[in-house]
Amino acid sequence: MNYLFTSESVSEGHPDKVADQISDALLDEFLAYDENSKVACETLVTTGQVVLAGEVKSHAYIDIAEVARNVIAKIGYTKNDYGFEANSCGVISAIHEQSLDINRGVDNKIDPMEQGAGDQGMMFGYATNETDNYIPLTLDLSHALVRELADIRKNELHLMPYLRPDAKSQVTVEYSNNGLPVRIDTIVVSTQHDEFILSENDTQEAHDKADKAMQDKIYDDVVNILIPRVREKYRNRKDINSLFDSKIKYYVNPTGKFVIGGPTGDTGLTGRKIIVDTYGGKASHGGGCFSGKDPSKVDRSAAYAARHIAKNLVAAGVAPEVTIQVSYAIGIAEPMSIYVNTYGKSNLNLSDGEISEMVKTLFDMRPKAIEKRLNLRMPIYFETAAYGHMGREPEKITKVFESRYNSEPKKVEVELFTWEKLDYVDKIKDVFGIN
Repeated sequence: MNYLFTSESVSEGHPDKVADQISDALLDEFLAYDENSKVACETLVTTGQVVLAGEVKSHAYIDIAEVARNVIAKIGYTKNDYGFEANSCGVISAIHEQSLDINRGVDNKIDPMEQGAGDQGMMFGYATNETDNYIPLTLDLSHALVRELADIRKNELHLMPYLRPDAKSQVTVEYSNNGLPVRIDTIVVSTQHDEFILSENDTQEAHDKADKAMQDKIYDDVVNILIPRVREKYRNRKDINSLFDSKIKYYVNPTGKFVIGGPTGDTGLTGRKIIVDTYGGKASHGGGCFSGKDPSKVDRSAAYAARHIAKNLVAAGVAPEVTIQVSYAIGIAEPMSIYVNTYGKSNLNLSDGEISEMVKTLFDMRPKAIEKRLNLRMPIYFETAAYGHMGREPEKITKVFESRYNSEPKKVEVELFTWEKLDYVDKIKDVFGIN
């Protein structure tokens, strides 16, 4: 019997994502000026206010408030009407030095490769071959919807001139009993907007009429502008494009109105969108968030490493779907366990336990080894903080950091999303004897 599965995504203007982006921008700033910085930074955003807290050990000195304001402006909160604006919001910092009790377990001055894990816990990586970027289709579509909304808002606002930064999407796909997508069942889009149609008078009837007219306009634009642009992203995947049919149920701003949004409508916190950040609910999650944490925190680095392993295993043909779990104890370099699950779909005459033993010979999962393999001690994290940490394209760019505490801008060449590289496929094929 067919079944339905759903994933969601949120835009960069969603309050939780505003918080994530500020936390990661601060992390990047510290790493740009001191690559050995230890950072665990949390952000709270609400009406007219940003609160920063956490622990930092670094030789760098940065203007924390300026970094936060620059992020808010880049997202698009630049109008007082939004109730949260880059130049006028308050910024409170309660960031302090990292605990020496934590640091003693992380730093190893005798052998840096034996650097201990920054915390205990378990991390998961996942990959599936149902999309070109090896993430679940429901999540890929959800990301595509809010990314296109942001692109329209920033670059082609004439198409939907009422758009504001906050938005959410949700996609439900019908799957066959053997796990293949059959059709898209439901698409939900909620986007913040200007009050672009005013009521004729102050009666409730007039207000309801104006609200309905705005909702109808946004609905039409989502169906006739946004959806075709999203479909165009899959022009080379006829199997995915064909899932869009006339029977899709659309829910656009289901409450009828979404003017008050962003941090004014809902307080945002770092780390509250961990399922959006990873696999859309299709895979397990260890519970630790990513943003604001330097790579000594295995919540982040080991989750990236597990994704790297899972993606390369699937791409090499080991199985069409793979989950990797790795676990650590604080201060200990070697992981407590590495687990592989191919969901009974392995293409090899090997058990999952045997596959996991071979994975251990291919991938050094000590925290410092992960940092080196994926080049994680670079300022590469702001770009991860919206639209998912997984399923992204590796890309080499030059980032420029400017600070009033440094006379010259600092240019840093980095490679983004290194954990998405398929650089171990040939090694895996060789070890597993895959032709």
